[in-house]
Amino acid sequence: MDAPITQDQQALGRSVKKATNNWLLSAAYDLKTAETLYKDRRYIYVVFMCHLALEKTFKAILAEMFQKLPPYTHNLNRLIELGNIKLPEGYQAFVNRINLQSVPTRYPEDFGKLSKEFSQEVAENVLQQTKGITKWLKQNSLPPKSEK
Repeated sequence: MDAPITQDQQALGRSVKKATNNWLLSAAYDLKTAETLYKDRRYIYVVFMCHLALEKTFKAILAEMFQKLPPYTHNLNRLIELGNIKLPEGYQAFVNRINLQSVPTRYPEDFGKLSKEFSQEVAENVLQQTKGITKWLKQNSLPPKSEK
């Protein structure tokens, strides 16, 4: 028989659940922001916000998994590794590509070149892939929401 849960453990559980929900709400906000930026033709920042939405989704998963706050990193593959998250092959290939865009979209060395590289077509693809991955992660890597 398991030992009863202490008040400290209950408080930690509530704190982690709050953090997880915060990560997920923030990721959804970032994804919605990416959609708005796409409509406004701000394609570099569509990619940036999609990376951020994925990062926060992975951090929500890690918070739930380990019952503590996730590490401070922008490296999506590091977050996947820490959680031993197994993505479908196509999703992993996409994460590998967008992971390389974290620094250039935050601190572009050649803005003109970057704005040509991130065309409407590229931004749309990144946005659609990100939506698919975040949906898949919520369905496959997070516990179902409890009914109240």
